Parts: sequence; C-alpha cells; structure tokens
Amino acid sequence: MNIPLLCVLAFYGAMSLAALIVYGADKWKARRGRWRIPEKVLLLLSFFGGAVGGLLGMLLFRHKTRHWYFWFVNIVGIAWQAALAVWLALAL
Repeated sequence: MNIPLLCVLAFYGAMSLAALIVYGADKWKARRGRWRIPEKVLLLLSFFGGAVGGLLGMLLFRHKTRHWYFWFVNIVGIAWQAALAVWLALAL
C-alpha cells in the first residue's frame, strides 16, 4: 500500500472540495452584490491542491470563466498535481 500517495490524493480531494465550495460561495455573493472572496484566495486554493475542484467550480457555476489566468492556474495546477501523483505511484 502506498501511504504517501493515499495521503496526497486525500489532500487533493479535500482541497478540491474546499475550492468548489469557495467558488460557489463567491458566485453566490457576486449575484447578491455582497463582499467577495479575493481572487488570490480562489487561485491559491486551485493551485495548491484544489485544481480539479476549482475547474469544476468554474464550469459548474460559470464563474471566472472569462479570465484567462483562472484557466491557466487551474490547468497548470491539474498538471503538477497529476504529475506528483504519478511520480508517487511509480517511485514508491
């Protein structure tokens, strides 16, 4: 059993769920004209483990889809997160 890989995948899952919830909350706030979650928070959540949830949040809530840098950060995030998972699966 590859414990480090399982830990990383659990972390990715938790971060992705958090990113999805935060993207949804920001969209909800945007529709109601309320105080917004800073873009850097959304981007950091996506890049550091929650890229799948960030991308799903963008598509599901149609939120931040016009900003190229959100697409870039989420795609690069998915790439490095997948690369780390593959490396852990093969190396250990």
